Parts: sequence; C-alpha cells; structure tokens
Amino acid sequence: MTELDLRDTVLVGFSMGTGEVTRYLGKYGSERVSKAVLMAPVPPFLLKTDDNPEGVDRSVFDGIMKRIGEDRPAYLSAFFKDFYNVDVLLGDRISNDAIQLSWNVAAGASAKGTLDCVPSWLTDFRDDLPRIDVPTLIIHGDSDRILPFESTAARLPKLIKDSRLVVIPGGPHAINWTHADQVNPVLLDFLKGN
Repeated sequence: MTELDLRDTVLVGFSMGTGEVTRYLGKYGSERVSKAVLMAPVPPFLLKTDDNPEGVDRSVFDGIMKRIGEDRPAYLSAFFKDFYNVDVLLGDRISNDAIQLSWNVAAGASAKGTLDCVPSWLTDFRDDLPRIDVPTLIIHGDSDRILPFESTAARLPKLIKDSRLVVIPGGPHAINWTHADQVNPVLLDFLKGN
C-alpha cells in the first residue's frame, strides 16, 4: 500500500473554517500543505479588547446569543438577510430559494450547537498567523455585514508573510455564492500557481 502524498494539499476555509485552517497551520505546520485560502475570514481576533481595539464589541456577541436563545428561527432569518445582503443583492445575485435553503440547513442544526458556535468566533488566532509559511490567498467582500472587513481580512496581510488580499467590491459575507463570477477566477488562478 502506498502512502498518500499530501504535499500538494491546499487548505481552503470559508468563514468559521478559516479559523480551522489558521489553527491547523499554526499548530501542525505546513509540511503537507502547499497553499492556503481564507475566504471571509474570522482571524485574526474578532473580539474588541484593550490589545485588540480593531475588534467587535462583546455586546454584539452577547446580543446574538440572546436572540438565538429567545427565537432561533427569527434570528436565522435576520442573519441570512445580512449574510447575503438581501436588501441590495436579492434578485440580482441571490434568490429567495437559495436563502430559504440556507435557512433550512441552519434550522436543522442543533439549537445548542447554534448557540455554542458564537463563543468560538472569539478565538484568538494572532499567535497562529505568523506561523503560516505557505502562500495564502485572502478573499473578502468589502460589504461583509457578518465579519467586518476592517476587523478581519484587512489586518491579515501584515500578519501572514506570503499572503495576497483580494477585496470583492460590494461583496457580502457569502461572496462564494453571490460573487462567484469574481471569486472563482481568483481562486483558480491562485490554485494554478499564478
């Protein structure tokens, strides 16, 4: 039996998955990884603290947890309006059907899991980022209402050595859906090594 050669593995994360990619590379290194992609990233550290003034105030996260506890279905409806920037993109780049599908998937998830994921957004990845030593593509929409650009992706090029930031004008959080026509060529070009 031959051992699987993972040296050309590309780690790709979207939203919360970008934390997984960042933590993996920070903890285990890049021996079996050739590149990384962070789309609509959570890192470096989302929570506003004395040593992280660019973060988001804790009251925002407390409010999210309160709304999830009070009426999770209503919270999910409001969340997806901002996830896709429905007020701007509905009918042009996103359909009601796609939004409903996203809602169905989220509503089918564990209520406790939905609530428990909020504190995970506050993980501090700042120590992991300097350890990333593979070419890294960062893609973020400048109209992201879920993970503010200035608190997240805008900070990453200074923290990841060999990184490139691509900003999608008018892009919401779900840029991979709403702006696939702009995201996919950049992603494919990066994967091909250009």
